[in-house]
Amino acid sequence: MTKLGGLFLAMLLAMTGSALAQDERAPNEKPVKVIADGRIAVPGGGELPLYVSTDWSKPLPQIDRAVLVLHGRLRDADVYFRSALKAQAAAGAAGKTTLMIAPQFLAEVDAETFGLPPEVLRWTLTSWQGGEDALGPKPVSSFAALDAILARLADRRLFPHLRDVVVAGHSGGGQVVQRYAIAGKGETALAAAGINVRYVVANPSSYAYFTSQRPAQAIAASCKGFDDWKYGMQARPSYLASPSPAALEKAYAARRVIYLLGTDDTDPNHPALDKTCMAEAQGPYRLARGEAYVSAMRQRDGGTPHHSLWLVEGVGHNGDKMLTSSCGLAALFDQPDCPTAKATP
Repeated sequence: MTKLGGLFLAMLLAMTGSALAQDERAPNEKPVKVIADGRIAVPGGGELPLYVSTDWSKPLPQIDRAVLVLHGRLRDADVYFRSALKAQAAAGAAGKTTLMIAPQFLAEVDAETFGLPPEVLRWTLTSWQGGEDALGPKPVSSFAALDAILARLADRRLFPHLRDVVVAGHSGGGQVVQRYAIAGKGETALAAAGINVRYVVANPSSYAYFTSQRPAQAIAASCKGFDDWKYGMQARPSYLASPSPAALEKAYAARRVIYLLGTDDTDPNHPALDKTCMAEAQGPYRLARGEAYVSAMRQRDGGTPHHSLWLVEGVGHNGDKMLTSSCGLAALFDQPDCPTAKATP
């Protein structure tokens, strides 16, 4: 090989390596592979795509439980829906009377790639995780979209025997669920109909704190915006701008929340881990961040008697394994075989 040829090969390999590294850093910048086939109208303007396991446009008297499973940063609702159906099958009899739902929060790149009609809601690549407003067709919060789903489930004409609703999410979806459990308005209609609601927060990269204290206080001290939403209570988006932090915390503490953490989700360099200083102030990796947050909330005035930490032994950052584990099935379907559910409140 000539010297020039060797130089060209080295440049090509460097370019390829750079491209692979970029793909590893930001795969969520690519368009999704599949758009969910269902739609729900969201008050304020726009439609949200979603998967639903049974036609819910007509009464479903056999349904006594509904489980929402929220996708991660890749917006791959199809992948999470398959995991949800796998968990449903593993739940046996409990799964047969359960409606499985997987919403999809799309980005502009998805709408452009698939030529979606203008009424389909789309956000920036990550703003949907914190309840921020859509880019189009109207400035509708992603939390308002979840409200619309819960409002449908609260309709006793459609679901006369519904008793339980579970809102679950893994990774980026876990971020959504944790923040929605703080601020979501959809539970009100369900509670009025006598329907129980729980939130399952699985392996998120970060949490919304109610104070300025962080596990890594030195990092927080040098991090501008460490206490801004979605990491703290400052600079909150319009959907939750009005309630005070104290009111939001009171509502959150009263809700049933299960933190579902994989004991092997301990990689401080995981490619999908939030590495901003706002997230790093919460701990070095997801398991540490989750355990620190649960501990901090338990030490608040009144504690969190309705919150539980369940550990999924031997599982890392894997949504399918988390949801279909014994503790995942306990969180979603009240199955009895989660050891840490018995050992912790």
